[in-house]
Parts: sequence; C-alpha cells; structure tokens
Amino acid sequence: MRKKDSTILAATVESLQDIIQLLSDPQQEELKENLSIQHFKKNEVLYKEGEVPQMLHCLVSGKVKIYKDGIGRRTQIIRVIKPVEYFGYRAYFANQNYVTSAQAFEASTVCLIPIDLIEKWMMENNLLAMYFIKLLAVEVGNSDQRTVNLTQKHIRGRLAESLIFLRNNYGLEEDGATLSIYLSREDLANMSNMTTSNAIRTLSAFAQEKIIAIDGKKIKIIDGESLEKISKIG
Repeated sequence: MRKKDSTILAATVESLQDIIQLLSDPQQEELKENLSIQHFKKNEVLYKEGEVPQMLHCLVSGKVKIYKDGIGRRTQIIRVIKPVEYFGYRAYFANQNYVTSAQAFEASTVCLIPIDLIEKWMMENNLLAMYFIKLLAVEVGNSDQRTVNLTQKHIRGRLAESLIFLRNNYGLEEDGATLSIYLSREDLANMSNMTTSNAIRTLSAFAQEKIIAIDGKKIKIIDGESLEKISKIG
C-alpha cells in the first residue's frame, strides 16, 4: 500500500472509532474487509434523489451538502455535513429511496460501508443499534427546529441563523472572525430558504451595519452578538 493510501486509511479508521469501539472483534474484521474510500471533486454528486440507498457514508474530510430540488428547480439545502458525520442511511431504514441528494462543497473524502452490513450488526449488537437510534433522534429534532426557523423567521433572522450555523460547525480562520467555509451566494440563499437576490441584499445590509465584512466569498463576522440577536428575534 502506498504511503498516501495508508495515511488516508488511518484517518478513515480514526474517524470510525465511535462505531469501531462498539463492534465485536469479528465485526471489526468484517468492517475492515468491506469498507471503501472514495474521493469526490468539488460539486461532484455523491448520490441523487430517487436512488436506492446502499451505503452508510462517513465524511472523513471536506464538506458535503444535503439538498432537495423543489418547485421551479429551486434548491433547498437541508443540512451541511462536516467531518466526521454519518449520512445517507435514513432512507434505507425507512425502506425508501433517497428523498434528497448529496453533493460535495469542496474536494471531499468519504468512507462507505454497505448499509445492509450495518443493519446486520445492529441486529446482533444492541449498543450499535442504540447508537444509530440516538443519531436519528438528534437529526429529527434538528430537522424539526430548522423547519420552524425557516418558516417563521424573517429573511434577516434566517440568514443570521445560517451564518451562526456555519461559524459553529466549521469554525473560523486564524483571524478568529472569518468563516472557514466559503459558500456561493446561491448556496447561502438555498440554505436560508430565500432567493439569491434577497441573500445578496441582506448580506449587504449586514455589512453596512458593521455586523459582517465581505471579501468575495469570504465572510468575516465583526459583531457576533448582534448576529445572535437578529437570529433569536427572527
């Protein structure tokens, strides 16, 4: 195995530790024999709405968006995945095809595990079953809260919430203020359930109010307290 491949495999195994520690020795060996590592380029689609779910995905590095194409070809970003989160498995346990799609925001490395193998282990291993039940429960709670926020908050509140979400989930650059994820205005709008033009106008308003500073796709949060207040008020 090449050094680069060994490094990627080691990072992948490390990212799976929360699952591995719950598996028996035979299950751990089965995991090593069946996992695969796949690299996705920026904007490459991991899976599409309507496809049959076959793999549990774990994001090892990079950023991935889960989205749904709505009426008039308008896209809604449902959530954003960060390392090392699991995704792409809910539909399998619901006996459905995918109801959303997944696409890489940037070059990303993903570990894939056959979902039917996960199901088999869950039948054998109560701890693993509870692990995924808890993950799904958290996802449902977050989804419920996001639905309320996107339907009840005004445009300013929705955009402020998205910026806070990106800050809390992806962190800041070395200056302690600039978001470490760079989204297009369209993606930011799709994440905030608004049109691109509304997102651009609202960002400009935040900049004029000295709440943020904009440099191309880079967004620097200048007044986090005001941003939190706008998000809370809605």
